[in-house]
Amino acid sequence: MNLALWLARHARTDPDRVAVFRGAAPRASFRELAASVASLAGGMRGALGLAPGDRVALVMANSAAYVEVLLAAWWAGLAAVPVNAKLHPREVAFILENSGAKAAFVTPDWEAGVAEAAAGLAPPPAVVVAGSPAYRRLHAEAIALEPVPDEALAWLFYTSGTTGRPKGARLSHANLRAMAQGYLTDVDTVGPQDCLLHAAPMSHGSGLYLVPYLLAGAAQVVPESGGFDAAEVFELLRAHRGVGMFAAPTIVRRMVEHAASRSPPLEGLRTLVYGGGPMYVADLLRALDVMGPRFAQIYGQGETPMTITVLARRFVNDRAHPRHLARIASVGVPQSGAEVVVRDADGRDLPAGEVGEICVRGPAVMSGYWENPQATAAALRGGWLWTGDLGAFDEEGFLTLKDRSKDLIISGGSNVYPREVEEALLTHPGVAEAAVVGRPDPEWGEAVVAFVVARAPAPSAAELDAHCLAAIARFKRPREYRFVAELPKNHYGKVLKTSLRALL
Repeated sequence: MNLALWLARHARTDPDRVAVFRGAAPRASFRELAASVASLAGGMRGALGLAPGDRVALVMANSAAYVEVLLAAWWAGLAAVPVNAKLHPREVAFILENSGAKAAFVTPDWEAGVAEAAAGLAPPPAVVVAGSPAYRRLHAEAIALEPVPDEALAWLFYTSGTTGRPKGARLSHANLRAMAQGYLTDVDTVGPQDCLLHAAPMSHGSGLYLVPYLLAGAAQVVPESGGFDAAEVFELLRAHRGVGMFAAPTIVRRMVEHAASRSPPLEGLRTLVYGGGPMYVADLLRALDVMGPRFAQIYGQGETPMTITVLARRFVNDRAHPRHLARIASVGVPQSGAEVVVRDADGRDLPAGEVGEICVRGPAVMSGYWENPQATAAALRGGWLWTGDLGAFDEEGFLTLKDRSKDLIISGGSNVYPREVEEALLTHPGVAEAAVVGRPDPEWGEAVVAFVVARAPAPSAAELDAHCLAAIARFKRPREYRFVAELPKNHYGKVLKTSLRALL
C-alpha cells in the first residue's frame, strides 16, 4: 500500500482542513496539498523521466516544500532518499552516487553544494531547486496515485557503519506503516486537531514522524527559520494547539533553559518525544520541573526507525514510583510491534541483569542495506536485526543501554563514527596517528575528542579544525584535540580506546 494514499483519503474526507503550516500561517489544505503533490508527481514521471522504483534525493532544509516533494515521490511510486542537510558536499556526493538517485531536490542554500557534489557523477542527477521557476514548471498534469506493493522501497535511510562509510537502510512502505501504527499505539495519541512541529531535521526523526501524523490526518508545521530556534518554537506553541515534537536531548535542554528563564505559556505543547542520544536523568528531572508532564522517549535506529522501545509518558511522569530514577535512566520497554532480546556473542538470550547485544525483529525492521550484501548479512541474522548496541533488561522489562559496541558517538542527536573523523585527520601531513573517542557532554550528550600523535612541524588545534571542516560535516569535527607522544596499544598494535576514555 502506497503511504500517499492517506493524503488522498484526507483530501476527500477533510479537504479544507489545513495540512501544512509555514510558521503560524496556513500553507496548504489537504485538498491543495494533494493537488500539488499529484501535479509534482506528474512532473517527476514526465519531465524528469523517472520510473517507479527510481530514487529521488532530498537535500533540503526543513520547509513546506519538503513535505510536498516527499509525498510527491511516493505518489509517483518513487523512493525518497532524504539527506542530512548538515553533511559536507563530498559526503552528499557519496550518497547520490551510491543510491543511484536520478533527481535531487534542494533548497536554495544547497544549490551550489549539490552542484559540486553531482559534478563528478555520470550521469549526474537532475537538480531542482525548490521554489524556482524550474520547480514550478514541474507541476505538470496531475497523475493518479501509483499503486505499489508493501515491500516497495519508500525511504532509503543513510546511516553509518562501523567504518564510518554510510549505508542505506532499505525502508519499505510496510516498514513505515508499521512505524506509524506503533507510534500511535505506544508513543502518543494523535488526532486531526493536532500538529507536528518540525524543529528537528526532516531528513531524520522529525521527517519519519511525518508519517504517523499523516495517517492521523494531523497538520505539519514547519518553522519559518527552517530549523530550531528556541524563541521561535515557543512562539509557535502560542499559535498552535495539540503540538507534538521530536527532538534530540540537546534541543530539549535548550528548550528547558529558554522556558526556565522566560516562563512562556506551554498550553500548546502536547508531547515532546526525545531520542537519538543520551538524556541524563538530572536533565529530564529538570525538564519535568520546568515544562511539566509532556515527555516521552523512543529508542530506535535507521534500520528499524524509531521502533525498538518506548518510555511512555506515564512512566516518565510517575515520580512516586520507587524505581522512577532507574526507569527514566532506561530507554523503556519494547514497542508492541517489536520483539527485543539481549544476546551474548554466541546468540544465546541473556536473562535480566546481564549485558549483551540488543537484537530486534518485527515489521518495521529493514529488509537490508542498499547494494551491500555483506553488511546486510552481518546485521540481519536468523531473522533478527543485531543492533550493535549493548544493553540489559531489568526484572520489570525496562531496557537500559550500556555502551555502543561500534564505538558510535552521538553528539547533538547526530551519529559520529570515529574512524571517519580519524581518516580525515590522517590526511593532514602533520598527523602521524589519530584516535577519536567520545566523552560525556552536558550540552551535546557526547563530544568528539581526538588524540593526535603529531609529526614535525606539529599542527595547531585550529589548523586541524580547519582541515576537518574542509573534509567532513561540521558536527563531526572534534571539539577537543589532545596531543600525545603515542597512543596506547595492545600487543597486536590495536589502539586501546578504553584507555583513552579513561584519560578523559
